[in-house]
This record gives sequence, structure tokens and C-alpha cells, in this order.
Amino acid sequence: MNILIVAKRVLQQLRRDRRFLGFMIVVPLLIAYFLKLFFDTMPESVSREAFVVPFTAYIVYFLTFLLSALLLVQERISGTLNRMLVNGLHKKDIIIGYVIGYLGLALVQAGLILAEVLWLFKLKYDWQVIVALGGTLFVLAIVSVLLGIFISTFARREAHIIPFIPIVIVLPAFLSGLLTKTSLLPRWAELLGHIFPIRYGITAVQSAVAVGFDGTAYWHNIAYLGVFALVLTIVGSFTFRERE
Repeated sequence: MNILIVAKRVLQQLRRDRRFLGFMIVVPLLIAYFLKLFFDTMPESVSREAFVVPFTAYIVYFLTFLLSALLLVQERISGTLNRMLVNGLHKKDIIIGYVIGYLGLALVQAGLILAEVLWLFKLKYDWQVIVALGGTLFVLAIVSVLLGIFISTFARREAHIIPFIPIVIVLPAFLSGLLTKTSLLPRWAELLGHIFPIRYGITAVQSAVAVGFDGTAYWHNIAYLGVFALVLTIVGSFTFRERE
């Protein structure tokens, strides 16, 4: 019941904060459009499919993380989180409530950006692959929200989120298989890439669009994202206890 109370509070806030709602929906679509403009300048020999789908996952990852982290910092500054704790809500209930509150938004975001990318780049997949891609973006968005909640506990103001951007957003771009195959990286860099959830999101979408749809690799990476979600929920509840 407490979880549903928090989820309802998040939905009410989203309806009031139209700027945040607009950013979560419109900005990914704009970035996808500019991604199309960028690839239009590339030689025909460059495979759009090999890069576009992973970049789509990356867009969902970094925007969802950044905006959710900023929103949670605002909640802390306004005293909303403290009031929830004073009223007897458990930290884990708050975290899960926020995630449930974002589920609908994450679903809309994943569906819209996937539809736009498929349309802009004229990518044709069967329904199984499209569902797998949409499911990956949805799960990745939820993990990104949890990551944003976790990082927000170390920030007293919105500006405190900025030092985390190179670690959480920039570094994974080089280590996740987004720009190059992870097997080509030095062994230590390849191992380091495993600590970032976006690596598994990118590998999952690559498995989905692979010839023949590599279902084993796909579900393997989705399971890893599930583990990340569980760990971030547990760790986040402890950091709430330490910081509030």
C-alpha cells in the first residue's frame, strides 16, 4: 500500500511538472532525428543498423538517468523525501514506488523512440524483434531510473549531479560496445565495462537484431539488467538511510 501511495505521488508530480514530462518524451525524439541527420552524412558503406539501434538504447539510458537524478534531487531539496520518511514510509517502498510511477512514462518513451527510429531509418524487423527491442528499452529505462535514484542520494543540489556524468554517461560510451566491439578493447577495459548496465542493454539489442535473433544471448543480458535493478533497489535503500 505504501508503494502505491508513492507511485500515485509520482504520477501527480509528473502531471504538474510538464517541463520534465516534455523533456522525457520530446528530447529523445529530437536526438533520434539529429542522429538520422548525422548518419545521412556517412558513406553508404557504413552500416546504419549496426549503430542506430545501440545508439537508441544509449539515448534512453543517459536521458532517463540524468532527468530522474535531477528530479530526485529537487524532491530532496523541497523536503518531499523527508516528509515521506517522517510519515513512516520505508526507503525501499519509496524507491519501488518511484519506479512504478515511472513505468508508464518509460513505456511511452521506449515505444515512441523505437517507432521513430524504425521509421526514420526504414528498418524492417519482424514482430518478435520489435517486441524484444521495445522490451529492452523499457527495462533499460527502469534500470536508469534506479541508477538516477541511487546517484541522487550523493547530491545536495542539482549541480552535484554533474561530476557523475563522466562516470555514468561518458565512460560507458567507450566501454559498452556502442562505438566499437568490446572484444577489441584491452582486457582491463573490457572487464571494467561490465559494471555499467548500458553494456547489457546494448548487447541485448544487438542480439535481437542479429541474423536469426540470438534468443539465448538476448535473455542472458536482460537477466543481467534485472540483477542491476535488484541490486540498485537494495543499495539505494541503504543510501537513503545514510543520507536522510
